[in-house]
Amino acid sequence: MAKKALITGVTGQDGGHLAHLLHEKGYEVFGIIRGQRNPKREVFEAEFPFVQLIEADLLDTSSMVRAVQLSLPDEVYNLAAVSHVGYSFMNPQLTAQVTGQGVINILEAIRLSGAEKSVRFYQASTSEMFGGLAYNRPEKGYDESSIFHPRSPYGVAKLYGYWSVVNYRESYNMFAVNGILFNHEGPRRGVEFVTRKISNAVARIKLGAQKDLHLGNLDAKRDWGYAGDYVEGMWRMLQQDTPSDYVLATGETHSIRDFLDLAFNEIGVSDWSSYVVLDKAFERPAEVDLLLGNPAKAEKELGWKRKVDFPALVKMMVEHDLSIEGAKL
Repeated sequence: MAKKALITGVTGQDGGHLAHLLHEKGYEVFGIIRGQRNPKREVFEAEFPFVQLIEADLLDTSSMVRAVQLSLPDEVYNLAAVSHVGYSFMNPQLTAQVTGQGVINILEAIRLSGAEKSVRFYQASTSEMFGGLAYNRPEKGYDESSIFHPRSPYGVAKLYGYWSVVNYRESYNMFAVNGILFNHEGPRRGVEFVTRKISNAVARIKLGAQKDLHLGNLDAKRDWGYAGDYVEGMWRMLQQDTPSDYVLATGETHSIRDFLDLAFNEIGVSDWSSYVVLDKAFERPAEVDLLLGNPAKAEKELGWKRKVDFPALVKMMVEHDLSIEGAKL
C-alpha cells in the first residue's frame, strides 16, 4: 500500500518540490490550501493534478484535525509559514500566529486525531533562528548544538515552533523532527525574496522591460543551496529509525554582491553598478550579516549532500526568468 503524506504550505516553493519528490516515490500526496477562492488553486492544480487538496487553515485547529482524519497520513510536512523576514517586521503578530502558534495547532491536530504514534512529523525550521551574531558564530558554521539568537519576528516565531516540536517529541513520544534549513532557492522562489528578485530583474533588464534594481544591504552573506536538493533531505529525516533534528546547508557563504556578479554575467554584463540602486527602504531594523551552516550530521547520518552548486543555482534561476519574462513580451 502506498504511503500517504500531508503537506501544509504545498503551494509554496518547497511544497511544490516536495510534492513532486513524494509523487515520484509513489506516495499518495495531500496538500492543505487555505480559503475557498484561493487564487493559487487553479494554477497549482494544473501543475500538480496528483495532489489531493484539502481546505483547512493552520490557525484553525479543528480544520487541521479534519485534514488529518481525511488524509490519514503516514507523514506530515509543515512547510506553511509567514516566511519573508522583511515582512515579519511589518506584521509581527500575524507572523507569530502562523509561523509559531501554527506549529502547535498541527501538532495538536495529530495528537487529537489519535495519530501521534503513527504519524511522522517534519517541521520546517530555519537558519534565521541563529541570528548570525559574532558571539555565537562557530568557525565551521552553525550546527545542531549552536546557540540560538533570532534577529527578526520570523526567527523568533520559528524558534517557538522548533521548541514546540522538541516538547511534543519528548512529552508524547512523537516522531517529530526539525529540519534547520539554511537559505535554499530556485525558480519556484517568490519574487519578493532577494535571490529571485535579482534573477527576475536581471532577465527583465536584458529584455528591456526594466531599467534598474532596488536593493538594501549588498554585503549580507548567506549559505545558499537549491530547494530541490533540500526537500530530499526533509524526506530522509522521516525515514530514520529515531527522530532527530538536522541542519541542511552547503557549508559555504556568498554575498548579495556575489549573486549579482553571477546573475549579470549571465546576460553579458560585467559591471552592474549602473543598474543597482541602494535603497534604505529594503534595510531591516536588525540585519543578519552572515549565516553559514555545518551539514556534517546530515551528511553522515542521512547520506544527504547538496548537488547543485552556487553558480549553477544562479544560472538556473536567470535562465528560467529569461524564459518566462520573454514569453510575456
